[in-house]
Amino acid sequence: MTGTGEAHEHHEERRVEQRGLYFDELEEGVVYAHRPGRTVTEADNVLFTTLTMNTQALHLDAAWAEGTEFGERLVNSMFTLSTLVGLSVAQLTQGTIVANLGFRDVRFPAPVRVGDTLYAETRVLSRRASSSRPGQGIVEFAHTARNQRGEIVAEATRSTLMRMSPTA
Repeated sequence: MTGTGEAHEHHEERRVEQRGLYFDELEEGVVYAHRPGRTVTEADNVLFTTLTMNTQALHLDAAWAEGTEFGERLVNSMFTLSTLVGLSVAQLTQGTIVANLGFRDVRFPAPVRVGDTLYAETRVLSRRASSSRPGQGIVEFAHTARNQRGEIVAEATRSTLMRMSPTA
């Protein structure tokens, strides 16, 4: 300070908290690309598989899996599905979802192997205001996961209950 009696105004700090999109911000037909991707490690596969009590040899027994048509262990498809949804959270539903209502049409057209990188995108299929829950709406998402070669490795349609923005 220079001693000239300068006044320093105190401004309230503007804060922005990361969140997903509210119901009224989601647009039907828009495709949201989620980045960064997620490279799957052996530890991911073994930990997820054992945490969920899935003793499938195809995920855990390298010697056994060598004898399959795949020639190696594959990543647990439930890990793939969970990661597909997880990749969408920051952009779409962080702090704005009320609940998952259900999944349908879940498919795994190609296997995921350790070392593959998963990339996800989501299309908003439909949205409608809830008739029984004011300030909330039902949104249907079509999630797609691709590996680093662009091959589709998982698809799922998910129904969610979403919050409307506080100003809606």
